[in-house]
Amino acid sequence: MKKVLIVLAVIILFIAGVYYFLGDNYESLYKKYSGLIEPGISMKIDQKVLEYKAIGDPNLVARKAFSELFKAYYSLKGVDKLSYVAPRARWPEVEVTKKGEWVGFYAVPVPDPDTELPQNIDPNIKRVIWKYGMVAEILHVGPYAEETPAIEKLKAFISAGGYKITGDHEEEYLRGPGVFGAGNTKKYLTIIRYRVVKVEPVKK
Repeated sequence: MKKVLIVLAVIILFIAGVYYFLGDNYESLYKKYSGLIEPGISMKIDQKVLEYKAIGDPNLVARKAFSELFKAYYSLKGVDKLSYVAPRARWPEVEVTKKGEWVGFYAVPVPDPDTELPQNIDPNIKRVIWKYGMVAEILHVGPYAEETPAIEKLKAFISAGGYKITGDHEEEYLRGPGVFGAGNTKKYLTIIRYRVVKVEPVKK
């Protein structure tokens, strides 16, 4: 009976988190991150995450990955079970036409110090540290299928500023879909991010 109650509590908290994600928080989130409408460079500290590796089209595999990650996250001791954390995902640079072969690393940030991982979680989940340092970022507003102009703008900004990309393509989902459907895709808020380094000028 106790195990059943624990499972029900986890499900309720997970749904509550998803509801928050889909709730009417667009204006406050947009205001908070509107400075990234234009691309920028900043320093970002390394982040401990729960990570789920999945191969395939993100449109097909991301939902299961994030579902398992949030169930594990809300089962952790010491986390604020009434708050929502924005999930993230990373992919190596790959051909867009070969989405079925993409190797994705889906993640949810975890607090520090870490607590013991709950038992009976999906075996694909592990606790790792995502390295950061200097990053270039831009905020994309709207459907994921319309990210290309923002990505191209960010890459042009990186090159023009004398930087080069050193890490995978990363996305942080401030606001997006949940288990109940797509919601209003025009109000999706996604930070697109690359780790970068300054290119040393060639000495003549």
